[in-house]
Amino acid sequence: MATTVPVLLARDQVHRLLRHGDLVSRLEAALGKFSRRGSEEEREEVVQPLRTTVPLRKYRGYLGLMPAYMVEEDILCAKMVSFYEREEGCDLPAHEATVLLLDPQRGNVTAVMDGTAITEKRTAVVSAISAKLLMPARAEVLCILGSGSQAASHYETFTEMFSFKEIRVWSRRRERAEQFARSVQGPVAVCSSAKDAAQGADVIVTVTMATEPVLLGEWVKPGAHVVAVGACRPNWRELDDDLMREATVYVDSREGAYKESGDVILSGAAVFAELGEVINGTKAAQSEKTTVFKSLGMGIQDAVCAKLVFDQWKRQQ
Repeated sequence: MATTVPVLLARDQVHRLLRHGDLVSRLEAALGKFSRRGSEEEREEVVQPLRTTVPLRKYRGYLGLMPAYMVEEDILCAKMVSFYEREEGCDLPAHEATVLLLDPQRGNVTAVMDGTAITEKRTAVVSAISAKLLMPARAEVLCILGSGSQAASHYETFTEMFSFKEIRVWSRRRERAEQFARSVQGPVAVCSSAKDAAQGADVIVTVTMATEPVLLGEWVKPGAHVVAVGACRPNWRELDDDLMREATVYVDSREGAYKESGDVILSGAAVFAELGEVINGTKAAQSEKTTVFKSLGMGIQDAVCAKLVFDQWKRQQ
């Protein structure tokens, strides 16, 4: 039997082939399908075990393994993602990822692609989907806490999908925030503190490597929507107890949030709904209240993206 050599797709290729506009409807459908897993038959349509993590104590990091199989779409995918608790001033990346797309029938790898680009884009698009459903009707001020690659991806996606009159950014290192502001298209106000950035904002996105809260509930105006992307370990936090307990909390996966999210676990906050339940109409989008979407990321999101990238690549051959 002939050996099939996997296609190798580098970061710049993935970026070029994966466009935000192509992802919104696909990721909404995947989120909705994930949250419809009521019967045994429905559960078998989306097979996604909890993320397995391997500690890298020597380097203060973890390796996460995220397999997923979407039966109807016949997509088999696995992502390997490493993430680290970096010291301030460290120039090493906080995340690196590789995605494997497999042939479900044969079991062989058909494509190996840069997973960091996929992670950045699908995370930002899911965050924007949460904002579309949950942010105030007249959202004029966007606040981004953090200045890394996820901050850039969220800025690109949110400014493409929504119109804000003011955008603010804050980072622990002001020079990084200023560098971020110079790198994006459009005016961005660099704030001297997280408090200054967050107060009065309609949408607040936290994309930090914080292990202790950087956003306090007393700074968040009533009715604002908070998207919490960082703090993906049970003992890491971005949001304080007051915010988590007072807000209506949405997640991508209840099981994942109660296992992995320090913001949920340590605050004792109750999860109101999965984002897919809102998409399906089985849970309300309480946009008149202060809302939090705690994003952890799911394998099916990577699977949808990997299939799209591979199909786009094949069409161009």
